[in-house]
Amino acid sequence: MEENIIIVDPEKLEKTKELIRRDGFEKFYVISDFDRTLTTAFVDGKSAPSLISILRDGNFLTPDYAEKAHVLYNKYHPIEIDPNIEKEEKKKLMHEWWSTHFDLLIKSGLNKKDLEKVVDSGKIKFREDFEEFSDFLNRKNIPLIIISSSGIGGEVISLYLKKAKKLYNNTYILSNSYEWDKDGKAIAVKKPIIHGMNKNGELIKSSPFFKIIGKRKNILLLGDSLDDVDMIKGLDYENLIKVSFLNEDIEGSIDKYKLYYDTIALNDSSMFFVNNLLKELIK
Repeated sequence: MEENIIIVDPEKLEKTKELIRRDGFEKFYVISDFDRTLTTAFVDGKSAPSLISILRDGNFLTPDYAEKAHVLYNKYHPIEIDPNIEKEEKKKLMHEWWSTHFDLLIKSGLNKKDLEKVVDSGKIKFREDFEEFSDFLNRKNIPLIIISSSGIGGEVISLYLKKAKKLYNNTYILSNSYEWDKDGKAIAVKKPIIHGMNKNGELIKSSPFFKIIGKRKNILLLGDSLDDVDMIKGLDYENLIKVSFLNEDIEGSIDKYKLYYDTIALNDSSMFFVNNLLKELIK
């Protein structure tokens, strides 16, 4: 076992693993965040920006886009991280932020070519051993549901997986995406708008692929934030293992993460532990 792995309750984890093994992989699927979960938190020694930040700071759109986007960030981000604001109020304000930002992106001339520049920026990097993780799930035809609240997640995640030759038929992406005109210009954002406060199991239940996983009751959840555990909220499941990648501020965050997750991978770890876990679950 890697030194960077913390198992909160080993006995409970072993019992859950045994229950999942008994049911077989036909009843099992994986739900995962994307940024800093399937991808690394650091690239070339620097903190990896989010997908939307790569677009914003890459000067790909109109000259004033970055400035206006930063104004929105400075207004709404403090609200996003404020624990004292009621969830329903925060949910409303996050929807307001993303809706305003999408309007700005479209007015700033967002084009499919800009998303390709984000993919080719060199600022996105899959975790080490991600290929083994992806190939294993594909071979066993185990659904991998990627949920991202990124403003450009739908297309960019697909493009990045396709570039890595890992966009398999068992992979389903739930993220914000656009309608495009014949010249590749964004003309509207598709509904529903996904943000940090509604990134949950209700999205999966309303998705067209829910019928594929609806009868599967065992889940492996992968995330990097405390909010990522909400990705199973609203789903009917029997057995659940939650694994987090805690990439920064370990000393200040570890106690809270132990309350939410079963296993915690520290220091921007590889997918080694997750891959071994999958091999134990899927005999």
